[in-house]
Amino acid sequence: MENVSETSENGAARPAPRTVRLDHRQVRVLAHPLRMRLVGALRVKGPATATDLAETLGTNTGATSYHLRQLAEVGLVVEDPELGTGRQRYWRAAHQVTQWEPSDYDDDPDARAAIEWIEGDQVRYLTQHAEQWFARRHEWSPAWRDAFGMGDVFMTVPPERLQALKDELWAVFERYRAEADPAAPGAEQVQIYLAAYPMLAELRLAAPISDAAPLPGEDRP
Repeated sequence: MENVSETSENGAARPAPRTVRLDHRQVRVLAHPLRMRLVGALRVKGPATATDLAETLGTNTGATSYHLRQLAEVGLVVEDPELGTGRQRYWRAAHQVTQWEPSDYDDDPDARAAIEWIEGDQVRYLTQHAEQWFARRHEWSPAWRDAFGMGDVFMTVPPERLQALKDELWAVFERYRAEADPAAPGAEQVQIYLAAYPMLAELRLAAPISDAAPLPGEDRP
């Protein structure tokens, strides 16, 4: 599983992503709604003060200061002394890419519960993100309305084949991200999600069929 963000608002050339594989302590600290948003905001918008972040996230400076310190203790955010002046402390994300696999935490019930919360929070955020898009999509051009959206596909594969598919798709994402030109006409910042889940039990067939075979009620030439 990867959670990928970047700082590219000014269109400058981006360095290679700094990656962290979440350890047990980091995942337990990160499993908090405000801390998740703080890391995300710093990755997308770049270095900021606790006051800036409080304004961005609709909270108070005391809360952002406290949770930034908690994140700093496990190395997920760091101070940026080059930007700090006097009592102003600027923070930046220590990494652009977060990686983990759920099985990394099988031996630690607390860390396993934390990663399950983080994954659930990602789904909640996706739902909120989609609802906000539905409410405002009429403001976008037909080209963007057609480009945005979701889809799904069904297949029957073993786990190693599904993992290979995800790895290949991530490689495509990274290639497009590396080739992106923020100055291109009509360019907008977009967020792309990748998800894979088992088929719902009530939709499963009694016996899997190949993709080449007709589905029940379907005729093929």
